[in-house]
Amino acid sequence: MKIHVVDLTGKEHELEAEPGWRVMEIIRDWGVPIKAECGGACQCATCHVYVDEDWLERLPAMREEERDRLGDAPSEEENSRLSCQLIFQPEMDGLRLTLAPETDPEA
Repeated sequence: MKIHVVDLTGKEHELEAEPGWRVMEIIRDWGVPIKAECGGACQCATCHVYVDEDWLERLPAMREEERDRLGDAPSEEENSRLSCQLIFQPEMDGLRLTLAPETDPEA
């Protein structure tokens, strides 16, 4: 199973994914630069991603906590999600995401 992630330079990464892992952890563990300061506690927005339009309706609904935290993201869009709140499941095989600007570990 795989996810596809476009990093901040525009490069696409095809990453092996295991069910039960947070999408943020998959991205980080494969070495794609992502800030993810709070480590998945939904306390920042530094794992913010843009979900490919074809996937928006296929993901689990956003919880209120995630919605509130995304309100802190300076570049929030209609297709924004926090990758720490997306738990990878087999039906997410092929998921496509783009990292948002606030994920830059150098910023």
